[in-house]
Amino acid sequence: MPLLPALQDPAGPPAAREAVRFGEQSLNYAQLAAAADALAARIADAGRVAVWAAPVPETVVAVVAALRAGVPAVPLNPKTGERELAHIVADSAPSTVLAAADDVLPPALAALTRVDVDVDTGEPARSASSFAEPSPESPALIVYTSGTTGPPKGAVLPRRAIAATLDALEDAWRWTGDDVLVHALPLFHVHGLILGVLGPLRRGGSVRHLGRFSTEGVTRELESGGTMLFGVPTMYHRIAEALAGPSASDGLAKALAGARLLVSGSAALPVHDHERIAAATGRRVIERYGMTETLMNTGVRADGEPRPGTVGAPLRGVELRLVEEDGSALADPASIGEIQVRGPNLFTGYLNRPDATAAALTADGWFRTGDMATLDPDGYVRIVGRKATDLIKSGGHKIGAGEIENALLDHPGVREAAVTGEPDPDLGERIVAWVVPADPSSPPPADELAGHVAAQLSPHKRPRTVRYLDALPRNDLGKIMKRSLHG
Repeated sequence: MPLLPALQDPAGPPAAREAVRFGEQSLNYAQLAAAADALAARIADAGRVAVWAAPVPETVVAVVAALRAGVPAVPLNPKTGERELAHIVADSAPSTVLAAADDVLPPALAALTRVDVDVDTGEPARSASSFAEPSPESPALIVYTSGTTGPPKGAVLPRRAIAATLDALEDAWRWTGDDVLVHALPLFHVHGLILGVLGPLRRGGSVRHLGRFSTEGVTRELESGGTMLFGVPTMYHRIAEALAGPSASDGLAKALAGARLLVSGSAALPVHDHERIAAATGRRVIERYGMTETLMNTGVRADGEPRPGTVGAPLRGVELRLVEEDGSALADPASIGEIQVRGPNLFTGYLNRPDATAAALTADGWFRTGDMATLDPDGYVRIVGRKATDLIKSGGHKIGAGEIENALLDHPGVREAAVTGEPDPDLGERIVAWVVPADPSSPPPADELAGHVAAQLSPHKRPRTVRYLDALPRNDLGKIMKRSLHG
């Protein structure tokens, strides 16, 4: 089966069906196929291409063209700094950069051949693609991770992994060509590009990208036919805020209630926001879990229980296990362990980094995620957090930062919260809470917050230190950058 059958099968969706929309700009399937085929012919011998992945239709055309031509594409974040961008270009060595005609590109891309993407090439009659379908193992995308230690690494994603993940989500979410996906996610990450663009296109459905997230945009697009919403916790937090209080938006609540599926990913959605959205709309957000190197691993099914604090069970074709720090099976099946996964959704390795690839994979093909979790009796996964930043060993206990953060967010005086561990001569590590107060002029006292957590969870999980901030440091996907938090 081709990776994007709806774009090259004459018996696919009607040519006039909308494929992608960005604001007032839209492309139907015939227009997208024509534009992508014209560009694919120009880049067929490029070897490898970079894509200036701004939230515009040209980015979709560029990526689809590269996939049609069998040329690996490297999505570039337009906000990447000069040094990091220079590293990505040097490491991936693209010959060409694809961009919208009015994009101003930085000096780091000056040595590449620039090809401007044309989205207006007319609408020829639909016909089968003249491009042969590449091998399932051939590289489709090289997506750079956000590297917490050292420069970013390029994860090589084969066509096989993309197809496996999208088909597993079709099974889990009953995703069809009739679905219209709404989102405002960046197009240089797995979430926004593979799930948010290639997902609808593989199904023969539609995607409406907001360009920039707003609750007004979400309301407008869901009210006018959107069936699914993809977002990250920051977006759902803003939705929860807009649904609360005397100025709550009835239109937003009705639009969300009418959607078939509300999905959050890229980081844990606080239970407090889960509950506020459910109370206002009668609908629950479901979560899923994935990584750049593994694409999607688990997800709550459309017909499953949307259980706050969990990311569902392993998707079809994905094997998942929890292990001790030394890689052995958990002594206590109910305790915290590191997630390892195996399946057709995995990457083929890190570009130019055989050492890093070998370190990430076990001898029998399990990927070491570095994420810590527990398993519910029915197989639902509860992620505690990253092994390096979210697992706190205090007083002989293994403690996950996530449950403490959720407890803190239940306190009315807390707007945002993050929890880390710091060295302690007595406890090994002490729990530190970083809090953004709801009222900066009157933050809740540290002992009150510690007592609140102890009452909700247990005394050994209370924060020993509380530090107050105006805002938590976050990356482009809204993830809290805990390595930036220090005393």
